[in-house]
Amino acid sequence: MTHQTCQLLIIGAGPGGYIAAIRAGQLGLDTVIVDAGPLGGTCLNIGCIPSKALIHAADEFYHVKQAETGSALGIQCREAEIDFTQTMSWKDAIVKRLTSGVGGLLKKAKTQTISGHASFVDGKTVKITRESGESLYRADHIIIATGSKPTELPGLPFGGRVISSTEALSLREIPQSMAIIGAGYIGLELGMAYAKLGCQVTLLEAAHEILPGYDSALTKPVLNRLESLGIGLHLKARVTGLSEDGQALEYQTEDKATHQITADKILVTVGRKPLMTGWGLEELALDRDGPFLKIDHKCQTSMRGIYAIGDITR
Repeated sequence: MTHQTCQLLIIGAGPGGYIAAIRAGQLGLDTVIVDAGPLGGTCLNIGCIPSKALIHAADEFYHVKQAETGSALGIQCREAEIDFTQTMSWKDAIVKRLTSGVGGLLKKAKTQTISGHASFVDGKTVKITRESGESLYRADHIIIATGSKPTELPGLPFGGRVISSTEALSLREIPQSMAIIGAGYIGLELGMAYAKLGCQVTLLEAAHEILPGYDSALTKPVLNRLESLGIGLHLKARVTGLSEDGQALEYQTEDKATHQITADKILVTVGRKPLMTGWGLEELALDRDGPFLKIDHKCQTSMRGIYAIGDITR
């Protein structure tokens, strides 16, 4: 096992981590950033960027489909089709171009980038595991930027037909039907996109309104759009799990009655939670702020020299 030192070590190469690494490198700090996944984190790879690409493709296809019945401008087409495999390849190319750009900026800032798994040994030492072996890095300062992950529902773990937004942005064919649990912005974005692509979408929300917490003046146009796209909506619907045979999704309404809905894919979009496991939290004595790490106005945790940024903080 090799031993290395650096002034700053950053765990996580998402929008929090890589921005910090670039700036630290520009300021002349000996900086190392490590992530087991591709550069860019959730946002660039399985979040904001691919979702907007999918939404754009869905919009384009929807406009073409609308022209099948003709328009006031006299524009008409016949039997519009979409090669979804090609659409996803186009999306992947956008993601790859942007992540490559991040790598270029890190290199320009003279920041060392490591593809591997990082785990704390103590408050100053991190073990990095990669294909070529293990290394111990001792750093003057460490930034935790491990991000977040989709929240699972009890009794409805991810796998098979039950997917998170990550898998929804990586499908290679359009499902005929999709049940989406959670009518927040992630569920609505993906639901509308797949509805425009021809999927029969049904939304289930435990609250009494979509986009809980938003003003009704803002949500009313969204409700109208859901209706125009033919998206089913069940409010005050609490999902309880799959039926005994595993073929249907079961949910309870306000009157405690149990209902079932069948769908090719069940997309769970009930939020995200900070990623607190897998990087050695148990080796540290960090104060918590609920499910998050507690930080001060300089993003420093309760341990000197250890900072936290991004989704792992409140």
